[in-house]
Amino acid sequence: MSKECFNLLLSKLEDSLTKQNTNYRQSISAKQRIAVCLRYLATGDSQRTISFSYRLGHSTVCSIIHDVCQTIVANLQQEMLPPPTEERWRQIALKFEEICKFPNCIGAVDGKHVVIQAPKNSGSQFFNYKKTFSTVLMALVDAECNFIAVDVGGFGRHSDGGIFAHSNLGKALETGRFNVPGPSALPGTNTEAPYVVVGDQAFPLKNYLMRPYPGENLPKGRRKFST
Repeated sequence: MSKECFNLLLSKLEDSLTKQNTNYRQSISAKQRIAVCLRYLATGDSQRTISFSYRLGHSTVCSIIHDVCQTIVANLQQEMLPPPTEERWRQIALKFEEICKFPNCIGAVDGKHVVIQAPKNSGSQFFNYKKTFSTVLMALVDAECNFIAVDVGGFGRHSDGGIFAHSNLGKALETGRFNVPGPSALPGTNTEAPYVVVGDQAFPLKNYLMRPYPGENLPKGRRKFST
């Protein structure tokens, strides 16, 4: 991250992260709080390693990371990831058509397992098919791999399709609450088709979600469609 980018982030979060000094101790500055959190997120260093580097207590580092992450979401979510307008969806679809030759596509969706230590008393909820414990990040991206929407916290034991169905993203698309425009004519035709997102075989086929044909040794037409 550049110095300019860091200072911009600091200017947006400083008021919310600044704590009062007391008679017994001086508070940790907003600048240092952000630096600690970014170090953790960017490097994957353990909290204990970071606590040694910054001469802070382990529990203090843990608290700072949670506090800064929550503040970023609270202060920047609407600015960085606002719900797209109908016009924004149309712009995304045009870019997909330009780059991928896929008309009426408004995003690609997939899940990413993030390995974690199993929370206490969680049983097998986070135990995934790779035999590790994980939580799932479900994301919708545009044709240039920019995030459009993100949903984090799904149990690792569930499939991408199951997590998507129960996520805020999936529910918004299912119920038509995501400002997606109505059907539009396909290029060079009068045939109208809905705007869709595209996913892999783990996702169900919906009128707003396209997926490849399942299985191997597919007929030529289906194989071409899936690629």
